[in-house]
Amino acid sequence: MKHLWLLFFCLLPCTLVAQERLRIVEWNVENLFDTEHDSEKNDLEFTPNSPRHWTRTKYWEKLNKVGQGIISCGEDSARTYLPDLIGLCEVENDSTMIYLTQRSLLRKARYQYIMTASNDERGIDVALLYSPFTFRIMKADTIRIPPLKEMRPTRDILHVMGELVNGDTLHVILLHAPSRSGGAIFSEPFRIHVAMQLCNIIDSIKATARNAKIVAMGDFNDYADDKSLQKIYEHGMTNISRNATGRNGAKGTYRYQGEWGSLDQILVSTNLVPKVQQCRINDAPFLLEEDTKYGGVKPRRFYNGMRYNGGFSDHLPLVFDLLIQPRTTYNHCKGRASSHPTFYLNRLSIIPVCFFCHIKATMITGKKLFTHLYGGREKIYEHLNF
Repeated sequence: MKHLWLLFFCLLPCTLVAQERLRIVEWNVENLFDTEHDSEKNDLEFTPNSPRHWTRTKYWEKLNKVGQGIISCGEDSARTYLPDLIGLCEVENDSTMIYLTQRSLLRKARYQYIMTASNDERGIDVALLYSPFTFRIMKADTIRIPPLKEMRPTRDILHVMGELVNGDTLHVILLHAPSRSGGAIFSEPFRIHVAMQLCNIIDSIKATARNAKIVAMGDFNDYADDKSLQKIYEHGMTNISRNATGRNGAKGTYRYQGEWGSLDQILVSTNLVPKVQQCRINDAPFLLEEDTKYGGVKPRRFYNGMRYNGGFSDHLPLVFDLLIQPRTTYNHCKGRASSHPTFYLNRLSIIPVCFFCHIKATMITGKKLFTHLYGGREKIYEHLNF
């Protein structure tokens, strides 16, 4: 059988083209706080002596629940992937992200992260988890939102520019807009203000690269047709999450008084729209619970008010796949590393890989190295036969 495979590849045309996908997730994880009080933040409710009794036991449970939710975003009917990029909202600080990436259920996935350090009064921020196997950071910056009159300090916007395995550059923008506290009408100007800051970022990116590939996502605290989103659409962005639904009854990313809605949004630049394979809500059964008051199901929260519920989040994750074209057509290399396409294992090393020399290793992208990741780097080398 082995010889038949070799014969098959010898008879292949000298060039072949493959197409891969990048799996991207956005999720408001509902108050991922550590147990320590930050004297500069209003986070006392997430301490052991608070009415929530936010103990280290609950904190560790929360970390693993978030990890479980992220892993489930990589599952589909055929196989399991690890998501490549995960935009998280409502995370407190570096401590929570270090524990999430290094000590939770995600600890062997080798995720790295970048996050903001905002002036938000509660101390919540946004963070981007990324797989260094499929996304190499080129540049990252945060954009502080100057407050309007009567507007509380809010979360910074995170902008990350990175290189994909095919050499393309992708800009990822992550935000968490001001809440609807005080009423939707009163707070609407604040969200429009944040949206205009996002538009400035988009325009700045396009000024230097007219055909830039951009993904903007997060908890916008507005619906797809609200004014703040309309402003962004005018800058060449398309909302791919507008009609996203789940497979187990979810018609939005959250549910309020029996009504589904989506305050979480994912927008992409026009040139990426044809490359979006799907956008859906991850409503895995364990992320849901019965809505005893209004009927049906709802997101299984970690807390209902001050009452511990042992769930995951009051929001459900958004998931989509972005098709990426290889850097070029790949010549069958006959074992010569110089003709292999490049593949980034981490920030410091570039590993040559040929898709055709490693049939048993499956297509070489981070998400398909799921089983190999848990064997460590040596296992990856073994499968790639360097």
